[in-house]
Amino acid sequence: MKIYTKTGDKGTTGLIGGARVSKADLQIEAYGTVDELNSYLGLMRDSFSEENASNQLLSIQNNLFVLGAGLATAPKGTKMQLPPLKISFIDDLEKWIDAMNHELPNLQHFILPGGHVSSSYAQIARSVCRRAERRVIALNQGDPRFSMEIKYLNRLSDYLFVFARFILLKRERQEVKWIPNPD
Repeated sequence: MKIYTKTGDKGTTGLIGGARVSKADLQIEAYGTVDELNSYLGLMRDSFSEENASNQLLSIQNNLFVLGAGLATAPKGTKMQLPPLKISFIDDLEKWIDAMNHELPNLQHFILPGGHVSSSYAQIARSVCRRAERRVIALNQGDPRFSMEIKYLNRLSDYLFVFARFILLKRERQEVKWIPNPD
């Protein structure tokens, strides 16, 4: 299999379904940001090796491929059979958030990213997830077929925030409280 096709040398790329669009198109920006997010999740999985967390992150990575495939599909669709983004994926995120929150102390301050490198990776992933969500919202305004993707990304950013806190708890590290104007 050849990796390079040269079909994008003039700044266009193909969507699933055959349409060609600019690589600067909002649709490409949306699924490209989801791809970036997926890469950070791989980094998180490599840096925090608790088995349960690793399994959750792997499941999320697979879900993001499903989500990305939907985002990469031409507006007129495709005859290709793509896996659907399911409400159960969101239910899983909520279940995992609730389980982690059960172990965490109540949040009484805003917290700054940091405290442990693994937690910082989760915070970076959270901010990339929020950017992906904004891109999909913008895309959905002109092409309203991505409401489930918006919900999933919104819940995933919540998961990543809680996961960052959970890592600190498991690593026995303190959260970095935001103290405005510390002088």
